[in-house]
Amino acid sequence: MNQGNDLHNWQQGFIAKNLLAIGYNAWQGYLSSDRGLIICSTNSPVIRATGEAFQVYFVPRHHLAPFLNSWLAAPDTVILKRHFMNGHILEAVDNYNPQEDVVFLLESDRIVTFFYLTNLPIAPPKCYEQVLKHWDEFGVSKVLPISTI
Repeated sequence: MNQGNDLHNWQQGFIAKNLLAIGYNAWQGYLSSDRGLIICSTNSPVIRATGEAFQVYFVPRHHLAPFLNSWLAAPDTVILKRHFMNGHILEAVDNYNPQEDVVFLLESDRIVTFFYLTNLPIAPPKCYEQVLKHWDEFGVSKVLPISTI
């Protein structure tokens, strides 16, 4: 197996494991500021009793162009699949269906990978409902980092 396949498999596993948190954050961001993009960086994990946790961010569409221009243009950042450059990411954010899809950037070390998540097994509004239900049942703090174990 080559390094590209290993990276792809790791990323797919990461997304599958954290889909509820990704969907929740996408819908919460949409409700608070309309369309946007979810970003998760695995570069600064926090160790918790349940494993590593990573911060997730929602960047609203109206802040996205300047954010991408500065972040992805940094000399130490490499975006995979170069055909998904800023214009394509902005177009995806302009056209995705927030009720069903998530536009997502995953940063690991210096590599940033763009994902347009469609045909999800649980839609972002349902992720949001499930997380809120969980908070009400268990009294968990209303901070939902993405995590892996």
